Amino acid sequence: MSRSTNKQRPLIAYTNPKSPISEAYRTLRTNIQFSAIDEELRTIMVTSAGPSEGKTTTIVNLAITYAQAEKKVVLVDADLRKPTLHHTFGVSNRLGLTSVLAGQSQLADVVKSSDVPRLDLLTSGPIPPNPSEILASKRMNALLEQLSQEYDTVLIDSPPALAVTDAQIISTRCDGVLLVVDSGKVKREAAMKAKANLEHVQARILGVVLNNIDRRHGEAYYYYYYRQEEE
Repeated sequence: MSRSTNKQRPLIAYTNPKSPISEAYRTLRTNIQFSAIDEELRTIMVTSAGPSEGKTTTIVNLAITYAQAEKKVVLVDADLRKPTLHHTFGVSNRLGLTSVLAGQSQLADVVKSSDVPRLDLLTSGPIPPNPSEILASKRMNALLEQLSQEYDTVLIDSPPALAVTDAQIISTRCDGVLLVVDSGKVKREAAMKAKANLEHVQARILGVVLNNIDRRHGEAYYYYYYRQEEE
């Protein structure tokens, strides 16, 4: 296998695109695209209520399916507390998002290509002492605007929504948010609290991804539920 495969977070949509799980990720991509018929969702954040719910695996494979659909995609690791994107793809994290926001590097110098055609990576860069302030900065706004002009789709991996305010901050700069929930691990109250935190800042929640669903019939483990707002 290439350097882009990691035993802990397999890039299954790339290594085994015909698998039922890969098909589920493609269904997720399609449902996102149809959730906003009259507008284009270019910048999408993925978060979870707590840690280890599969948000990074979800966003990585979602990014791969967008790239496979002939989209020019950039995957941004905005988890400035426990970044994992560089581990997943086996690339250096010496320079990255924080390097650009601190004015130490230019975006073109830190964006990395991946083994997946049309998929670029923007790793977190060095972990800063003030993640929330950096993510709330005008430079972050400008960077996201630049990325949305250079790429068809910008996918942002954020910290868990209940741990810190980072996810709420990032969500206000995105066209939509996906909330990943581990069906066998997270209590309903925690999931609802994470959803409420995002809604408090008027984030546009596109839906919820439930993973690790135990099904006796069928092999797909990732499912997407579109939540239609009702007034």
